[in-house]
Amino acid sequence: MDYQEALAYIHSHRRFGAKPGLERMRALLTLLGNPQEQLSCVHIAGTNGKGSTVAMIASVLRAAGYKTGMYISPYVLEYRERIQVNGEMIPRDALVRLVERIQPFAEQAGELTEFELNTALAFCWFAEQGCGIVVLETGLGGRFDATNVIQHPLLCVITSIGLDHTEILGDTLAQIAAEKCGICKPGVRTVVSARQAPEAFEIIRQHVVGRNGAVMVSVSDVELEQTLATAQMRISGSEISLNGLKLHLPLAGEHQILNAWTAFTALHELSKKGFPKAAQASALRSGLESVRFPVRIETVCTDPLTILDGAHNPQGAQTLARALEMLGETPVTGVMGVLSDKDSAGALDALAPRFRRLICVTPDNPRALDAHDLAARADALGLQSSAAHTLEEGLFLAQAVAKSEQGAVVVCGSLYLAAQARKLLLKKEADGCG
Repeated sequence: MDYQEALAYIHSHRRFGAKPGLERMRALLTLLGNPQEQLSCVHIAGTNGKGSTVAMIASVLRAAGYKTGMYISPYVLEYRERIQVNGEMIPRDALVRLVERIQPFAEQAGELTEFELNTALAFCWFAEQGCGIVVLETGLGGRFDATNVIQHPLLCVITSIGLDHTEILGDTLAQIAAEKCGICKPGVRTVVSARQAPEAFEIIRQHVVGRNGAVMVSVSDVELEQTLATAQMRISGSEISLNGLKLHLPLAGEHQILNAWTAFTALHELSKKGFPKAAQASALRSGLESVRFPVRIETVCTDPLTILDGAHNPQGAQTLARALEMLGETPVTGVMGVLSDKDSAGALDALAPRFRRLICVTPDNPRALDAHDLAARADALGLQSSAAHTLEEGLFLAQAVAKSEQGAVVVCGSLYLAAQARKLLLKKEADGCG
């Protein structure tokens, strides 16, 4: 088996199981010797912000000198991004070797999903590498997520709860919160992000305190607002103060300041759980200042200014729209493509006031919404829109317009689309993208 064959094997499995539950995952891990039981994990769930929060926590733990595993979903540029140790992706040969090891056991465990295989691979690699701590992001939900086989996490974290995957998780914030906080365990402290909707916050409190008898550590809305009031925010990042610690946060937008406060609070909790260096000022500053997370309001070109963001639900789109206010009166041309199972109307409604025009494209994904259908939805909102034949054509047209009017381009609507655009833009000649 070579690397491409290993990826083909992983991707040949279905996205969702025929029946929700953890039985298949537990069966597979038992056959593999339960590698997850060798790991000390920080388990993170939420609708928005969990990937950035994972990246921040992992970056600080690395800076503090801990051998740190990081598991994220989905990947942006390459599959191996999902599974990292000390910021290094799992090597190709190691991935092939582990797929070959897992394959015969996978056939015994039942009809596994792709994410279940991904998670088993990650647990095996982290255990093999002797990680001192693993920062683990759920894929979908929490209660039945493959990562939820972790029985005794060091700490749980719940980031912002919003409406996404409603066909699976429920169509109210309370229902979605109940699924997300299914990761919370008896006696395990849970950090909860600020600015939670009251109905979501109450469900989380009931699960953590009422059902599990644990402590819920809520990020302070007051401290967050004080940080936002004094922050110097630019599209390239922000100068902020976290409880007196002044630093540069390279991830743009006030939502990333919220995520930084969540990570900061989680790291202080970890410092009480056998990781004292996690809250040292030097590690916090170095880790947060060096954190990188592609296609989260990421500037990839400066002439014209071209920004990528993976926002794919109304809450994420609202967050992006608020960040774009930092551009002032700069005319913005949007390049947008969405998946058909997402709330494109809600995302369009949030972003329309920030866009002067919109070029719609069809992401290279079997679940993609056709560009012409998206353009029709945008037209219904009164947004000047058109459909491009390809993403490359859409980017060319948008950048040409932006150059002519000293404007900016924002590519959004899907992590898949943003990742595809990133590859195209970074390959362009220097004179095509400054």
